[in-house]
Amino acid sequence: MTGTAAAPFTADDYRARMERAVTAAADAGLAGLLVAPGPDLVWLTGYAPTAVTERLTLLVLTPDRDPVLVVPALEAPDAAKAAGASALTLRDWTDGKDPYAATAALLDARGRYGISDTTWALHLLALQRALPDSGYASLTDALPMLRAVKDAAELGLLAAAGAAADRAFEEIRTMRFAGRRETEVGADLADLLRRFGHSQVDFTIVGSGPNGANPHHEVGDRVIEPGDMVVLDFGGLKDGYGSDTTRTVHVGEPTEEERRVHDIVRAAQEAGFAAVRPGAACQDVDRAARAVITDAGYGEYFIHRTGHGIGVTTHEPPYMIEGEEQPLVPGMCFSVEPGIYLPGRFGVRIEDIVTVTGDGGRRLNNTTREMVIVD
Repeated sequence: MTGTAAAPFTADDYRARMERAVTAAADAGLAGLLVAPGPDLVWLTGYAPTAVTERLTLLVLTPDRDPVLVVPALEAPDAAKAAGASALTLRDWTDGKDPYAATAALLDARGRYGISDTTWALHLLALQRALPDSGYASLTDALPMLRAVKDAAELGLLAAAGAAADRAFEEIRTMRFAGRRETEVGADLADLLRRFGHSQVDFTIVGSGPNGANPHHEVGDRVIEPGDMVVLDFGGLKDGYGSDTTRTVHVGEPTEEERRVHDIVRAAQEAGFAAVRPGAACQDVDRAARAVITDAGYGEYFIHRTGHGIGVTTHEPPYMIEGEEQPLVPGMCFSVEPGIYLPGRFGVRIEDIVTVTGDGGRRLNNTTREMVIVD
């Protein structure tokens, strides 16, 4: 993710996000937020440095002053072009100066701050030396829901990204699989995502036959054979927002067992989706999907959480997993992706991105969830 965020947001939008973040930090008992380059900085300001180096770039959000972006002088012109720049004060520093002393002057020496997960240890340790009585908490731990609830514009971008991924699937299912390597099919998927508007491809998993039993296999040199089940999981960023979808296809006619396992996963995915409604806990989605697979006798082969949030990254809070009691709120977006993985044989996963509505959920992926037969 480089340059400024490609999304239709104004300086006022970014100002409102920063104000919301400061309020959320105060409610969490924090003196403020410190945000390094990464998805949080993009979401809050629209700025992503063209190269993340050892030079300190840090957004300082506190209730007692306007937002300040500490930035290397040689990168200040790029920062000034960001969509949210007019809502910021840029404080640049030159090589040979101490950026940590300048940053420390903006902070409460005894304050406890939320700090973005992407902050380099180099920078955090230097701040701790400059302010030995200060404290820090991971932003994901302290404010896990900061980016979780999307506004109408964000939902539109996520829906467009999902539709683009759907178009990629509709194209790939018409191509030949048998006799080709997983790497070749993966390259086709990446090309299709870019053709349909993605600027960044984050992953193209092509798990054929026994490789499909590894949920994060990605791609390998295995030649896809007739009779293979093939897990296709792919996504990336379009206009700054993520897509992520999975469909499992079969090369030629499946066996009765393969159809049964696919039908179980499809029923589990439907149960997980049906559990989405305002006020339900994140874990309720996981429980609903997992119960179907467990009741069918395959519980030990569902080896990952049911879902993850999505937004300016393809994986972010909230997570659909047992023990996560965070209630669902309209505007949250996340995957529902149960699976069954039979070691040494095959795997099946079906995944849609879902958003919480006022009275339930809405899928952002709409290709068939029935088994697709490919050549």
